[in-house]
Amino acid sequence: MRGLHVLLVDDHAIVREGLKFILETPADNRHWQVKVTSSGFDAIDCLRTAPFDVAILDLSMPGMSGLDLIRRIRHEFPKVKVLVLSMHTEDQYVVRAFRNGAHGYLTKDSAGSELVTAVCKLMQGGTYVTACMAERVVQLLSSIENASPIALSDREMEVLRRFVAGQTPAEIARDLHMSVKTVSTHKSRIQDKLQLPSLAAMIRYGIEHEISL
Repeated sequence: MRGLHVLLVDDHAIVREGLKFILETPADNRHWQVKVTSSGFDAIDCLRTAPFDVAILDLSMPGMSGLDLIRRIRHEFPKVKVLVLSMHTEDQYVVRAFRNGAHGYLTKDSAGSELVTAVCKLMQGGTYVTACMAERVVQLLSSIENASPIALSDREMEVLRRFVAGQTPAEIARDLHMSVKTVSTHKSRIQDKLQLPSLAAMIRYGIEHEISL
């Protein structure tokens, strides 16, 4: 654990610097080197040019989403441990992170007291999730309900999040690099899976389930 190389990916400068300080503070003979970057694309570039033991990343980032980044890391750099550090506490985000290959999930409000512990647990070959989430996550991974956000694909979930945030189909198409027609197709599938009759109902559903960017 002494000389770990950590890649920290978050698009908020203040958050990056605060987490970097926590990770680099010497303790228990620990001396970790932390590289910070602000996007998924920059993170991939960093991983291709230098060795890292752990990647700590947010789910909500511009450009490449956190879930896409997890999949890229697990495919291209399978030895790198992935810890999600997010403001999202809803079950569907935690489950999706693990399903895409994350080794641990920690909420940002727990980072001050649990971040170092989580990294150590991952490096010892374990997984990490805060105790209050653990039982719910196990239940959701083993039993998925059709009319639940978990029933949506990752791309459908991303489209839903952007509709809830007030983006237009054209804006969603631009940000996710797809056609407006494809956005419309995703919207229809979301409504079918969640049994929602209209865009307004879909947005209301997203707000009630605390689905946001």
